[in-house]
Amino acid sequence: MIGVVLLALGLVLIVEGLAYALAPSLIERVLEMLRSLPMSARRQMGGLAMVSGVILVWAAFQMGISC
Repeated sequence: MIGVVLLALGLVLIVEGLAYALAPSLIERVLEMLRSLPMSARRQMGGLAMVSGVILVWAAFQMGISC
């Protein structure tokens, strides 16, 4: 189980690092856009991201990925 968590965290860090390494100016524009959104919209986006993540993890387990 801990191996799966470490794998997931490592993959997240790789994707985040790629975004900052390849397109730092785009990241700045996205952050500015997020600052202009109301707090409720940011919460909805966060909730949608969490639900999407749960669905992806569930789908991976359904395909045979196990702890």
